[in-house]
Amino acid sequence: MRTQDSATAPASIADTGSGRGLWLAAIGVLIYSLTLPSTVLGLDGLDPYLIGVGRAAAASVLAAAVLLAVRAPLPRRDQLAGFAVVVGGVVFGFPVLSTLALDHGASSAHSAVVVGLLPAVTAVFGVLRAGERPSGAFWLAGAAGAVCVTGFALIRGAGHFTAADLLLFGALITCAAGYTEGARLARDMPGWRVISWALVLAAPITVPVTVWLLATTGPDWTGRATLGFAYVAAFSAYIGFFAWYEGLARAGIARASQVQLAQPVMTLLWSGLLLGERIDATTALAAVAVLVCVALTQRTRVDRSPDAVRTPTPPRPPRTMEQGSATRR
Repeated sequence: MRTQDSATAPASIADTGSGRGLWLAAIGVLIYSLTLPSTVLGLDGLDPYLIGVGRAAAASVLAAAVLLAVRAPLPRRDQLAGFAVVVGGVVFGFPVLSTLALDHGASSAHSAVVVGLLPAVTAVFGVLRAGERPSGAFWLAGAAGAVCVTGFALIRGAGHFTAADLLLFGALITCAAGYTEGARLARDMPGWRVISWALVLAAPITVPVTVWLLATTGPDWTGRATLGFAYVAAFSAYIGFFAWYEGLARAGIARASQVQLAQPVMTLLWSGLLLGERIDATTALAAVAVLVCVALTQRTRVDRSPDAVRTPTPPRPPRTMEQGSATRR
């Protein structure tokens, strides 16, 4: 085990690990903020299922090469259930469902606001699966964010949820489950190894399905489609998780996941700059409301059980000459 009991870890070490974890989580969020706009670019010539599954197939090639290069050890048998949840959530669930939502008419900006609820849902899974205990104020702020997102979806759907909204809600639930299980696994191994093995374990499904979709859907590899697919395959499906899972493991799932509060606003900016989408007052107001609600959760207390804390191992003190001579004797 690479974890350390928080009761015996020096406070300075725990604080350093948590702060570094938040910075790593922020890097992951920056990468993910371009996922929805890049998916819209991919839909310019590609089938939504090809994007949703094909990105994982392409990323699995990169993952296999990295694992072979470093001769990474195989996952333990007791870790396979966790990997199954990661595969179902971040390899299949979110990519496929969010792509279908965009294909069903949801704009990148609209999707960004709904997915803005993801930090709160991830915190719930952190409680259920990772032994974290946020305070009552945390839950009040999270519930307010849920109300804002739900109200936004109902206003845009003329009083009812659209098929795109239901797909987006399914995407964020599966994604939160995958985030949580990946963070739990990242307590025992580096985050890059978690996502690498998840992609490789899913490859027996993703690769054949992708080959079939390439042969049957008639993809049109325009410049926009190629650029969008390349980004979601290399960065959204793979490289972004290097920093994201490390951040969740170091800083705590509930706490670090709230860094993702910035993602809807960043995605709205990217959607306007790259796609020319018009950001109306309702969308902007909903994004700001979600931002405020989840920001409040960042200022509340989150208790973590000792076995849920991942902190760096303190450096060993240098050996003295006497210790060295004693060892040789």
